[in-house]
Parts: sequence; structure tokens; C-alpha cells
Amino acid sequence: MLTPLHNGWFRQPEARHVLLTTVASDAHTWNLVYLELLLVELGREVTNLGPCVPVSTVVESCRRRPPALLVVSTVNGHGAADGLELVRSLYRDPATRAVPAVIGGKLGIGGAAGECRRDLLAAGYRAVYEDTDPETPYEFLARALDTAAGPAGHVRDSA
Repeated sequence: MLTPLHNGWFRQPEARHVLLTTVASDAHTWNLVYLELLLVELGREVTNLGPCVPVSTVVESCRRRPPALLVVSTVNGHGAADGLELVRSLYRDPATRAVPAVIGGKLGIGGAAGECRRDLLAAGYRAVYEDTDPETPYEFLARALDTAAGPAGHVRDSA
């Protein structure tokens, strides 16, 4: 996966670098701290963008330093809607189109979990973790890191 630069050259993502973020509407930080610790335990270098991150900041961060994986975490219940906007913006930009992204947490408040998962995978997320899934966040992240180079939307869909 190569990311085009403004001068026509391409930048290879750093194999151990993970960009961790939440959606613009989510002010929670405990989940980000927890996931950062898990990712470091899994041997990754983590850039944690913190809470309430605008979509443009995530896209620009991916342009500046392409990660091996973008991890989007949310616990406010608006992850599905905000996550769709984020991944669509990420993949609309030619410089960030190849960045593999996963999303997880409390994605909705209405109980349409399977539909949210399908929509997020169809939009390009490599994997989707919901707070009701049987695997742990650690297992999810380990699997996501192993499959980050795979095609979008082709990771387990257990809806």
C-alpha cells in the first residue's frame, strides 16, 4: 500500500504505526487510553488523536504519516453515523484511499447492530467491532492488525 504525495512520489506506511482516534461527536477518552495500551502491548507505535476529532484532522493525519492501520473507537452511540462520514472522507481522498481502517465500540443506540455492521463494512472498514461482540477488544485488534493489508470489507461479518 503506497500513499501518493503532492510531488508524484509515494510514501510507504510505517509497518508498526497505528493511528488511533474517535469520531467528532465523542468526548470520551478512557477508551482511547485503554486501546492505546493494548496496541502498545501488541508491539505497535501509536499516535492517539484524542477525543472529538474532526474528520479533516483524521484525513490530514493519514496524509502526513500514513498508518499501517487506522483504529476508530467510539462509546457515545453515534459511531455508525459518524464513522460512515469519516471513512467516506478518508477514501474519497486519493492520498488516503489505501489506509486500512477498523471501527469499534458502541456504534448505535437503536439496536440495528447487523445493519450498522454491513453499512460500515460496505463503506470500506476492514473490520467492525461492536460492544456486544463475543471477542475481546484485544482479540479484535490482534486480528485487525494481522489482516490490515487485506481488501476492504472482507473481514468477518457476523451480523
